[in-house]
Amino acid sequence: MCLSPLHGRQLGQVSAASFNLVKDYSGSTFFDEWDFYGSWDNLTLGDVNWLDRTNATNEKLAFVNGANNAILKVDNTTNVIWQNKHESIRITTQKEYAIGTIWIADIVHMPFGCSVWPALWTKGPLWPNDGEIDIIEGINLMQNNQMALHTQSGCTHVTPAPANQRGTSAQLDCSIDAGCTVLETAANSYGAGFNGAGGGRANIPKSISSSTPTSVLASIDDWGPPAASYPSGATCDIGKFFGAQSLVIDITLCGTTGKCYDDNVVGAGDKYNEAYFEIKYVRAYSNSDVSSSPTTGSGASATTTGQTSVNTTKSGTKCCCAFGRRFDYFGPLNFIVVVRIFIGIYQSSGCVGQFELIPGW
Repeated sequence: MCLSPLHGRQLGQVSAASFNLVKDYSGSTFFDEWDFYGSWDNLTLGDVNWLDRTNATNEKLAFVNGANNAILKVDNTTNVIWQNKHESIRITTQKEYAIGTIWIADIVHMPFGCSVWPALWTKGPLWPNDGEIDIIEGINLMQNNQMALHTQSGCTHVTPAPANQRGTSAQLDCSIDAGCTVLETAANSYGAGFNGAGGGRANIPKSISSSTPTSVLASIDDWGPPAASYPSGATCDIGKFFGAQSLVIDITLCGTTGKCYDDNVVGAGDKYNEAYFEIKYVRAYSNSDVSSSPTTGSGASATTTGQTSVNTTKSGTKCCCAFGRRFDYFGPLNFIVVVRIFIGIYQSSGCVGQFELIPGW
């Protein structure tokens, strides 16, 4: 595993830090501290109804399987007639995570297929004032992830791109449509490629692979260079444009991406056999305070977060996102690091997956 080409002072500053486990979402209690949206997709105008927890459980669209992994899926058994929608899942953490947080998600399978639009992202209490970070997002048969930030006017990605950024910068203005995006260049960073490569498990840093549901994250010395890096500075003061974040996982269909409803959503549901997340765990680590207060609510009454962007995680099994004030760098895998110094998305060389927009900081 290669280290990021950072100055020694930066790397030393990061490696000296350790992170306490704040929350582990896994096993039979995985869904216990998430809010289910419980309404139609009025955010991206996707052709789904996001179920509440009771119906999602009864219809087996959100459950823990025999391997003790969480499953979130699109209904793949119903024959949908015209003007109807498929049922799907959107969940949001009840906790809001403050600056100083790292998220690690161990993903076994991510959704993909024509019209399928999955995302793992974060959002602040008020959109776009408190920002949005897209960690995993893609649509249709994309093969590479795209990462992004969404903010109010006044925040732009630096140009030229940071020297340690492995992805390719695209849009620079974080306040417009898709946000300020970085395109993943690694192969198999999303969809079928991600799943076929087994999530890049062989390249996951030992500091993560050796962690447990109760252990601290003692070191990040073995994390490699970021797929995307968003430095805080003159072009974007991260502390100004991002507040505490809730983590969101959802799957929608079609959305505002074009006319695809008639060709995909209508008809037999088996075309969505691959439209599911299988997640071993999501963990949050922090070296600062995080809010234990629930979010403003679930369902249609919840605070509107605005339109999400398409984003996907690297094809690595793990996806990490950090939101911190005291760090300069984070390493490999499918994860983003959000720091006051910068926001960065990282992955190991063996990870396959994509990182796109970043909704919800």
